[in-house]
Formats: sequence, C-alpha cells, structure tokens
Amino acid sequence: MKFVAITACPTGIAHTYMAAESLEQTAKANGDTIVVETQGSAGSEPLSTEDIASADAVIFAADLAVQGRDRFAGKPIVEAPVKAAINDAAGLFERAKAAAREPVAPAAAPELTSKVGANDKAGTKVRQWLMTGVSYLIPFVAAGGLLIALSFALGGYKIVDAPKVTEHFDAGSVAGWAALMFQIGSAAFDFLVPVLAGFIAFAMADRPAIAPGFVGGAIAVTVGAGFLGGLVAGLLAGGVVLWLKKIRVPKAMRGIMPVVVYPLLGSIVVGVLMYVVVGKPMAAATSGLTNWLNSLSGASAVLLGALLGLMMAFDMGGPVNKAAYAFAVGGLTTGATGSLQIMAAVMAAGMVPPLALALASAVRKKLFTEAERENGRAAWLLGASFITEGAIPFAAADPFRVIPSIMLGSAVTGSLSMAFGATLRAPHGGIFVLPLIGSPLLFLVALIAGTLVAAGSVVALKQVRFRAAERTAAVPTQAVNA
Repeated sequence: MKFVAITACPTGIAHTYMAAESLEQTAKANGDTIVVETQGSAGSEPLSTEDIASADAVIFAADLAVQGRDRFAGKPIVEAPVKAAINDAAGLFERAKAAAREPVAPAAAPELTSKVGANDKAGTKVRQWLMTGVSYLIPFVAAGGLLIALSFALGGYKIVDAPKVTEHFDAGSVAGWAALMFQIGSAAFDFLVPVLAGFIAFAMADRPAIAPGFVGGAIAVTVGAGFLGGLVAGLLAGGVVLWLKKIRVPKAMRGIMPVVVYPLLGSIVVGVLMYVVVGKPMAAATSGLTNWLNSLSGASAVLLGALLGLMMAFDMGGPVNKAAYAFAVGGLTTGATGSLQIMAAVMAAGMVPPLALALASAVRKKLFTEAERENGRAAWLLGASFITEGAIPFAAADPFRVIPSIMLGSAVTGSLSMAFGATLRAPHGGIFVLPLIGSPLLFLVALIAGTLVAAGSVVALKQVRFRAAERTAAVPTQAVNA
C-alpha cells in the first residue's frame, strides 16, 4: 500500500525527523511505500498532489497544527502524537490500513487550525495550546539568547550599559560589535512574551486570535507580568475570540468578522482585562517568583536542581521537558543570578541522557543491539549539542531500564550544577557555549558525574537482564545433557 505522512513536533528539531525516519524504515520493512513531509525547523519538500492523490491513507504524527490540512480532504486520516511514530510505527501503519478499508465520510473544514480535537480532555487541550505557543517561541529564544551570549563573550557583562548603537556605533572596535549583538538579541527577546501569548491564542481560536494574543502579551511585558502574564494573556485572548465566534451574526457581516471584528473586540477585551484586572496580580506573582529564585541557596537550590533534572530526562523533549526548559528560559529575561543558575542546571541535565547512553553503548556493546550502537555514535554529538531527544531510541526499546537511569543521572547533574553555582546566559548550545558559562569547570564536573551515574545505572540494569537471559538459555541445555 502507499501512504503519505506529516510529522511535526513542538520544537521542529529532533522528534520531527526521528518520526519520519521511523515511518520510512517501517514502511520499507512492511513492503509498503511512504512519502513524508517533515514540518520542522529545517523544512522539507511539500507532498506533491500526485503523491497525495495516489495514497491509500494519510498519517499525521504531530503535536502541533498540521499545515495545509485541507490538501487531504477525502482521504482516510490517522492521527497520533509524534512519539507514537517513533515508538510504535508498526501500530500506526496497522491503523492506517484499517482506515483505508473503511469508507471515508465527507470531511468538514476544521474550525480550528490546531492539533486539539473537539473530544480531547481539558488537560490535553491546555497542554497542546501551551506547546504551540512554546514551539513558536523557541526560534526567538535561540536567536536572541545566543546573540546576547555572544555579546557577553565579546564585551563582558558591562556591555548592557553601552549606549544605543543608533546613537554611537564604532565599527572598528570589538566593544561596538558586542553592543550591536546585545541590542539585536535584546530586541529578539522583547518578542518572547507577545509571541508566546499570540500563538497560544492562535492554537485556541485560529488567526483571528493572534492580534489579541500579541496585544495581551505586550501588555504583560508593560505591567511587569512576564511569562506568567503572557500565558494568561494567551489563554484569555483565545477564550475571548472563541466566545465571540459563537455569536450569530447576519450573513452579510460574516466576511469581515475574522478580519476586523474578532481582532478588534478581542484586543479591547484582553487589553482591559490585562491592564485593569489580571496584570497587577500576575506582576506580583512574577516578582515573588524572581525574589524566591534569588533567595535560593544550599539545600533548596540543590533540590530544585534535582527536580529540574528529573523533568528534563523524564520524556526527553516532551511536554515535561519543555516545561522545565520554558521555566529556565523565562528566568533569563530577569537576569537574576538564581535564574542563570537554573538555566545552567537545565542545560546540563538535558545533555546527560544522550551522552550517558552513548557512553554505555560504547563501553558495554554486547548489551545493545547494532541499531542502538549506531544511535549511540550519533548521540555523542546530540548530547554535546543539548538535544535530549538523542536518547529516545534507547528509551523506546527498553523504557523500564533506560528512563529511570537517565532520570537519576540528570537529577545528579542538576543538583550538582546548582550546588556549584554554575550560571548560563545562553538558552541553548550545549558544550559549544562553554566559554559563556560561569564556573565552566564545575559545570563540566556536574555534567560528567551525572553522565557516569546514568551510564552506570543503564549498564547495571541491562546486565541483570542479560545474565537472566543467559541462565534461562542454559536450562534446556542442562536438561538435555542430564
């Protein structure tokens, strides 16, 4: 049979392409054919009309809105989270084949351009809305954060006090370029909260909600409500526009509603609520959180580092991992020492799972399959680059031994990083931003310690299983000899 598929994960980096590869390999093993469109950060060639027309069924392995969904009208469609394509591609193909044998009902155009289904539980819907906002936020975080980190590397931390480059820019000095990088990165960071709010609203109520979401996010920045205010603004904007869409209007007005009326009324309502009702409580909560982070020391900081490490390793790039990452990135905008320590702990803990499994598969090769050893060679670079998803193939094959082990190692790294007081102003980069890390040697000590703990745990647990399998295999031989 012939299939087409679309894969898309919130970051558009690792899960998107790993899912595509898993689907392609499974189709080949089954004797089927598949063409995959990866809606990720690197993009891909869109599916041709010929491929879509000749496909027996369509697979959507996506945690976000599928772009161009209307292309597949009239085709049997199977939808699943992106991890399902990585962990159980064979099951997805079985569902797709079953769907291909059933008659297809005429499809109505979906009201929302969102991965959220009408019958999903409330918790699932909220998680998908938030993940959509985070997915659009990450390019701004990467660009702005790395530019700011580069500016600190060139000009030191005092570069924040440099005059505006529109007033004074010395192209012949390193300090001039450092100031320019800092101010460009700061401009990118200024969009973080509005983008988060705007695309949370977009996930809830499609394009008419983008303007109210951005407006609410900008007001959240103005009143000092920060990321918490942005989350609330996005949910408010999406909810208001959804409510407005339920109001019946004359047919003659329907054309202007999504373009003029929904954005206008939504912006007014959200703006009033953010300025008058929600903004001040959110600002107080943000200020309290910042003060709490700054006050962390000793055992409380170590426990927070351990918790963040557990979250980073639990689902290796999934919602729990992204929640810890978003928490750390949100603190970068405050510049508080406690927040910079959290960013360092989160990045170090996120590097541990792929590095640990790369080490374990290299040291004890017989405990891993040939495919796992191949993945282990790639995991060195993925781990060094802070791409936690490099551990997913190992966890999918042996979750009960791998996941607890990497969680333990990441918790060790996170707690040690916080105890050592390592800091980080860059939101990404892994080992390649080591010159931008405060206390880099201690950061490496924490990273190596967690990697060794996780790798040792994986090897120990797999060794127990390996010896048990050997004993089981030896029993029939002994019986025959007797």
